Amino acid sequence: MQVPIADIKVKRRIRKDLGDVSALAASMKRFGLISPIVLTGDNVLVAGGRRLEAARSLGWRTINAVIVNIPEDLDMLEYEVEENVQRQNFNTEEAAEALRRIQYIQNPGFFRRIWRAIVRFFRHIFKIGG
Repeated sequence: MQVPIADIKVKRRIRKDLGDVSALAASMKRFGLISPIVLTGDNVLVAGGRRLEAARSLGWRTINAVIVNIPEDLDMLEYEVEENVQRQNFNTEEAAEALRRIQYIQNPGFFRRIWRAIVRFFRHIFKIGG
């Protein structure tokens, strides 16, 4: 559901330093908000502080949010911690594979020309017709 950003309350949080949110803001500008922020029923932020700050920097008036029923402060704190701990970045091989696939999709002709050159080379070496 869309929630007015001005209505969101940010109380004491574990993460004090949101870091540079400009890359996240650029991503959100291009792709939109991929994962909604999480709020309580009275619009207190549970998860998504960096996304909220990036949305503010973009001048968004509303943001997509999931509303959860978290009755206890302890539960809210555990939710915030869990959301920030349970993530896995790409390893080096996965990041390289993603980049390779993006480049292939963006530039299929380049890879096709390389493949054809390799095929021509081996046909020439092994005297294969074609």
